[in-house]
Amino acid sequence: MRIKWLESREIEKMKPRKAGVMALFYPDLYQKTKLLLILRKTYEGVHSNQIGFPGGKVEKEDKNLLDTALRETHEEVGVPPESVEVLKQLSEVYIPPSNFLVQPFIGMYSNPKPFLIQESEVEDVVEVYLHDFLDNANLMEQKLSTSYAKNINVPAYKLNGYTVWGATAMMMSEIKELLEQVL
Repeated sequence: MRIKWLESREIEKMKPRKAGVMALFYPDLYQKTKLLLILRKTYEGVHSNQIGFPGGKVEKEDKNLLDTALRETHEEVGVPPESVEVLKQLSEVYIPPSNFLVQPFIGMYSNPKPFLIQESEVEDVVEVYLHDFLDNANLMEQKLSTSYAKNINVPAYKLNGYTVWGATAMMMSEIKELLEQVL
């Protein structure tokens, strides 16, 4: 349904705001691969207290959406843009409740330093092992009613005690599919 909606160009009529996010993979001290997610602060807004990727809206100084994703990742979790090897641009995801069109990217952070949380926006970092992310036992469906559909099944992940759903889960599903093709 969302693919048809994207292809129909109906989203352009909504004049969505643009955003960039980074799905960041990195090794831990034992060389086990992790995926970084963040828990957003509780605030007055539609994405309050949700799990997502580091990222945010385009600012005037950003040259493009990749710049946005790298800048926001640096601001939110302290990862310097020059330390990220960008591997792939993923499919855009439209988020109706906030009217954002989000461009996700996959990046590698090969020599990670401790994350520095932007306390005004980020409640916590959620470090997910790659093997847990790829484990189908952690994949589930959740029935939701949204601004554009009623009682639809959407992908969701149960990771580190959190339910990851919505746009982030859709992005993660694309990443999972890509990884499964090469593993």
